[in-house]
Amino acid sequence: MENKIVIAVSKNKTIYRDGDRCIKLFDQDYSKADILNEALNQARVEETGLNIPKILEIEKIDGRWAIVLEYIEGKTLEQLMEENPDRKCEYIDMMVDLQLSVHQKKAPLLNKLKDKMNRKISQTDLDATTRYELHTRLEGMPKHNKVCHGDFNPSNIIVTPNGELYIIDWAHATQGNAAADVARTYLLFSLAGDKEGADYYMKSFCKKSDTALQYVQKWLPIVAASQSVKGNPEERQFLLSWVDVVDFE
Repeated sequence: MENKIVIAVSKNKTIYRDGDRCIKLFDQDYSKADILNEALNQARVEETGLNIPKILEIEKIDGRWAIVLEYIEGKTLEQLMEENPDRKCEYIDMMVDLQLSVHQKKAPLLNKLKDKMNRKISQTDLDATTRYELHTRLEGMPKHNKVCHGDFNPSNIIVTPNGELYIIDWAHATQGNAAADVARTYLLFSLAGDKEGADYYMKSFCKKSDTALQYVQKWLPIVAASQSVKGNPEERQFLLSWVDVVDFE
C-alpha cells in the first residue's frame, strides 16, 4: 500500500486511492462479519439505482480485509460547507433533497431498522424501566420499509466537479422508517456542535417532505439510545441526555 494515496484515516480503518479505485482497509481486529455486512449493504443499495460508488471486490491485503470500490472524484459536502459558509443553507437543502431520494427507494433484503434498534437499546446500560419505555415507543412507531442510510451527514456526500452527488459509507444501512434516519442526521449535526445547522436541517426536511416536526422528534430518544452503545464517553453522555429529557407517554 506504500504507493497509494491516503484519503482518510479513522481509528479502525484507512482509506486509500489507487487510480480509479478506492480501497477501504480495515484493522486486523475489525469484525469480519461487519465488513462483509457493509459490502453486502453496498451491493444491495447499488441495485436501487442510487448514485453510490460501485463495489469492485473484497480482498485481503497483508492479512487485513479490504473493500475495493470505485473512486469518485470530488469534494465532500462538508468540505464545501467549510469553504463556502455563506452557502451552508443551500448545501443543507441539497442534502435534504438527496436524502428524500434515498427514502423513495426499497431494498427488501436490507436488515430491518427496528430490529437493529431494539437490539441496541437492549445493549445500553439504561435502567430497565427506561429500556422498556424505549422498546414500547419503538414498537408503536409506524412500520415502513424505506432505505435508510443510518449515517447521513455532509462528510458522506461527495459532489463531483460536474455537480453530481454521490453517497458513500453504507455500513449502517437498513430498511425502515425515514423519520428515524432524519433523527439520526439531526443528532449528528448536534454532536458536531452545530445546533443551528441541526435546526435548519430538521425544518428543511419537514417542509420538503410535509412531515410533522413532532413526528421526527418522537424518534429522537429512541435513536439517541440506540446510538449511545458505541462512541466515546462524551458522545454517549450527550446522546443519553436526549433520552432523559423526553417524557414518555
